[in-house]
Amino acid sequence: MYDELFGTLPDGTPVHRWTLERSGVRVRVLTYGGIVQSVEVPGRDRATVDVVLGFPDLAGYLAHPEPYLGALVGRYANRIAGGRFPLDGRTYHLAQNNGTNSLHGGENGFDKRVWDAQAVEHGVRLSRVAPHGEEGFPGRLEVSATYTLDEGGALRIAYEAVTDAPTVVNLTNHTYWNLSGGGAGSAGGHELRIAASRLTPVDGDLIPTGEFLDVAGTRFDFREARKVGAGHDHNFVLDKGPTETPVEVAELHDPASGRVLTVATTEPGLQLYTADHLDGSVPFAPGDGIALETQHFPDSPNRPGFPSTELRPGGVYGSETVYDFAVRD
Repeated sequence: MYDELFGTLPDGTPVHRWTLERSGVRVRVLTYGGIVQSVEVPGRDRATVDVVLGFPDLAGYLAHPEPYLGALVGRYANRIAGGRFPLDGRTYHLAQNNGTNSLHGGENGFDKRVWDAQAVEHGVRLSRVAPHGEEGFPGRLEVSATYTLDEGGALRIAYEAVTDAPTVVNLTNHTYWNLSGGGAGSAGGHELRIAASRLTPVDGDLIPTGEFLDVAGTRFDFREARKVGAGHDHNFVLDKGPTETPVEVAELHDPASGRVLTVATTEPGLQLYTADHLDGSVPFAPGDGIALETQHFPDSPNRPGFPSTELRPGGVYGSETVYDFAVRD
């Protein structure tokens, strides 16, 4: 494991890249945005390729922030309707960066911040303090994300946060996966399984309606593995619900290379996004990657029927997701 200077922001702030290697897996993480820049794993032919979408330099991420390639997103991942939410009798107004809605923490969310880095065993711990009022969110939030590789080469991301005032927190990683290789073209032929019998349907602005839809008999039924295809940007309600330790909830398989990615998480939801909005502004086309964002549900602060995302003084926000890799003949 080692770190190196990756680039410098326009204001002179240095950005470092940490390289983690274990059991044939190599992962590179940036202090800018907590970005997973690359994940190199072997395939059936034993060739090792990078299986995520990313840019080779800092300039790429600065020029193209919108896709959130590989980023750590927060303070609230996904959308909050109208850029506002009630908490303890007060309405908080957030940055509106997705029409009238707040998306992935606002205009300058966690994905656009430089994080402090500290080496840990087999990994790196990124941390920062989000001040009260940042992007409209209440509470001074001390937050960390620890990236480690276990002895089998699985990538583990553990999030933790505490606050000095009531707030909401929902963190995730926005990596786009293509198990044939990050520049190999469409990932639409990948096969996907998700352990979810329901999802949260959305309106035209991708805001949950508050209902729960049974996936049986619909194009959203991934309880048995099948090709992913296009047209997905939905939150799946994981059958397991929130758990204290990560439980396997999804499997992505690329028949061409034999590579398999399994996802285990403590979270109650998983956002499947098939990257249909990637266009000529980035060197990737629609469908070139698949995002599997473990999370609490979109717009939960406005939906009492959804699992709560509230964090209060004295409490600890904890979330953990594990990405494991294998090869299938």
